Amino acid sequence: MTGAGAELGAFIRETPFAALPADVVATTKRHILDTVGVTIAGALAFEPRQTRAVLDGSGTAPLWGTGIRLGARDAALANGVAAHALELDDTGGCDHSGAVVLPAALAALSASDRAVSGRDLVTAVAIGYDVARRVLEACGGYAAHNGAGWHSTATCGVFGAAAAAARLFGLDRPQTSAALGHAASFSGGLWGFIHDSAQTKRLHAGRAAEGGLLAALLAARGVTGPGRIFEDVWGGFLKTFAPATAEPEALTAGLGHPWKIMRCSIKPYASCRSTHSAIDAVSALIRDRAVEAEDLADVRVRLSAFVMNMCGGRDLGSLASAQMSLPYAVAARLVHGGAGIDAYRVDQRQDPRIARMLARVTLEVDADLADLDEPEVTLVFADGATATLRATVALGAPANPISDQDLLGKYRTLAGMAMPAARADKLAERVLALDDLSDARALLPLLVGTAEQGQILC
Repeated sequence: MTGAGAELGAFIRETPFAALPADVVATTKRHILDTVGVTIAGALAFEPRQTRAVLDGSGTAPLWGTGIRLGARDAALANGVAAHALELDDTGGCDHSGAVVLPAALAALSASDRAVSGRDLVTAVAIGYDVARRVLEACGGYAAHNGAGWHSTATCGVFGAAAAAARLFGLDRPQTSAALGHAASFSGGLWGFIHDSAQTKRLHAGRAAEGGLLAALLAARGVTGPGRIFEDVWGGFLKTFAPATAEPEALTAGLGHPWKIMRCSIKPYASCRSTHSAIDAVSALIRDRAVEAEDLADVRVRLSAFVMNMCGGRDLGSLASAQMSLPYAVAARLVHGGAGIDAYRVDQRQDPRIARMLARVTLEVDADLADLDEPEVTLVFADGATATLRATVALGAPANPISDQDLLGKYRTLAGMAMPAARADKLAERVLALDDLSDARALLPLLVGTAEQGQILC
């Protein structure tokens, strides 16, 4: 392979752990812990359970939060679906990089016949985030690529999964480049799920994780990939997936400076990221007021057309549809006092107070707002008073991060839904000390839980 694929292959293969600054190492471990927690809880959701039901065979790779073990490819698929099933996985990468990269990486560990240090795992995950984000930026960025109908978690995430797996398998430069070439042909994923509340979105992360792992496995066996997969004028990835928006220089510009994982967010709310700043705005507006939901006459949200199309729905019939609804996110914060996973349970969605609050929520598209501009929220109180706020940096973003304590709280709550607290704590200890762990495969036995026996979250 030549061109960008060869340069990325060298970056994946040759970047040492020592090249990762201390803050990148710490951030990567935070994202690993977060993804593990949301995946363990996600194993309780409908889509992961149905995914497990159609997989055959057995193996050594654990399905996190369950007692099931499958082959590496099936585990990457099922764990990727679970990671994205509760809309609590991280964002700001490819978009949902953790849900793609980490299931592939840990599946690669389970398939490895050699010790892989914790430092190697941290490096592989950081590289996976980097490559996945670079491919999205080369497509013109999130708004351009997703606006064209592609779901970037799937289309771009598969490259991050392939990169992480290739690194952990110890592939050489030509093999690593071949893995990227295979990943390009495995790429896919459409936003067609959004307007009829289809559950396909959850599957995309799993398919990208599986595709990236398979790409690396095949490359390791000597199966060659196309030599100029990003640049080729016929059948090249950018020409095919981003013909009008491609920025190919983004693939390799300043590799490792900065690391792309540093732009990713950890989600405090169980909903689409584009709803988060509206939740924050509501919280800030009522923080110093003794306000009950019934004290509000109207809630007005001014938002971009892009966010309206993505999150303007009011279908609460399924967990998937409710989590993509900005009106519900706002209503849940006002009625239930939060927007964590408990606020999205079916009984909470069916609370009569929610229906009354939703009737007061009005969305207004502002043509002057750019696609990813944060919404502005205005609360109109029963006495006629109004309060308006636009939260420009959502909680969980790098410029407004959740604390280590709150991250551990989120992790413990979610992991505790499917495993004993003592095991969850031991797993967290090992993740946060990965750079001192001689063999990262020691994580795998601690991922066992009881989710397959629990009540389905839907």
